[in-house]
Amino acid sequence: MELREVDIYDADNYLADVPHEMFATLRREAPVHWHADPNGGGFWAVTRHADIVTVNRDARTYSSWVGGALLDEMDNEEAIAQSRLMMLNMDPPEHTRLRKIVNKGFTPRRIRDLMEALSGRAEAIVTSAAEKGACDFVTDISCELPLQAIAELMGVPQEDRHLVFEWSNRMIGFDDPEFQTSEEDTRVAAVEMWAYAQELAVDKRKNPQDDIVTALLEAEVDGERLSDMDFNMFFLLLAVAGNETTRNAISHSMLALIEHPEQRRKLIEDPSRIDLAVEEFLRWATPVMNFRRTATVDTVLAGQEIKAGDRVVMWHMSGNRDGAVFDRPYDFDIQRDPNLHLQQIAFGGGGPHFCLGANLARAEMKIMIGAVLRVLPDMELAGPVERLRSNFINGIKRMPVSFAPLR
Repeated sequence: MELREVDIYDADNYLADVPHEMFATLRREAPVHWHADPNGGGFWAVTRHADIVTVNRDARTYSSWVGGALLDEMDNEEAIAQSRLMMLNMDPPEHTRLRKIVNKGFTPRRIRDLMEALSGRAEAIVTSAAEKGACDFVTDISCELPLQAIAELMGVPQEDRHLVFEWSNRMIGFDDPEFQTSEEDTRVAAVEMWAYAQELAVDKRKNPQDDIVTALLEAEVDGERLSDMDFNMFFLLLAVAGNETTRNAISHSMLALIEHPEQRRKLIEDPSRIDLAVEEFLRWATPVMNFRRTATVDTVLAGQEIKAGDRVVMWHMSGNRDGAVFDRPYDFDIQRDPNLHLQQIAFGGGGPHFCLGANLARAEMKIMIGAVLRVLPDMELAGPVERLRSNFINGIKRMPVSFAPLR
């Protein structure tokens, strides 16, 4: 493929699969490449592992606050100002202050207790599907545990968990006509979730319980607490990030195992390999394919001059196929060790925006994939896999599977 043929912006190019050949061309010929934007202007596409790490760790030069963390430009100053209320779009020291408070809710004990509670639920989710002999893996299996985890974590009644599923689909699936018909619908979904979070906060202040919502509302660092706005915006971030990313990671993990039966056999024969396998799942099918920063000063990256105000977009999916870092990058290998994306790329490793729920997501993946392999070791595809139309989320909408019914 020639450089002039590369278009990693067009979401249609992700419907069949991630356009890995395009990313390989960029890494080889133009690792920091000025890419046209059909909506006007353009952005620097950063596709090599080492350069992604450089951008991710240097919040002073490459800002989340100036233009937000998402690829597309926001259309007005009001939208930019609203985005800056969310931790994802902050820089230190504001980001650091908020992060310290939020960390108070994510104690090792709380995460450990949550995962103990969810272990039995994972088995129940898979067993319920197993009786049918066939199901949609996304709807019936992979979406359920992350939804239940978020509900349990945030003190949301389990009967409301599918509201979170609907809101997050509408907020993330903005390029897919099935979920999104207008930008306004994205805003409406965000407002609905924001209002729900506000009601939840009011209730927890009146009736404190042993859950993360109460812990967050009561947490204090250097005399500061979360405001209602801080909490509501964090709820939005956690509900979307903790639901969409983990659900897609679980779906892609099982798809990779089905498509590589020798790797699945190794994991079934020796379940202790699951820790290494999870790291390979994350490398192989990186759930969030890119994040954007904005250059605050004129700078140089990999020999390329970048001007202050330019969009700089890190393509994590490309970095996780970088042959300079990963031996046999296009081979799926659950025993890959070391798996350097663990410290560098997955979950924003090494930078200030390292994913707060990284260990929770890994634990959910281990529990869910382990349950599927124990209960349904013969699972196979029963139809075409339908991908999300998105250049941002590496999503699977539908994945029909079949297996011997469990009586």
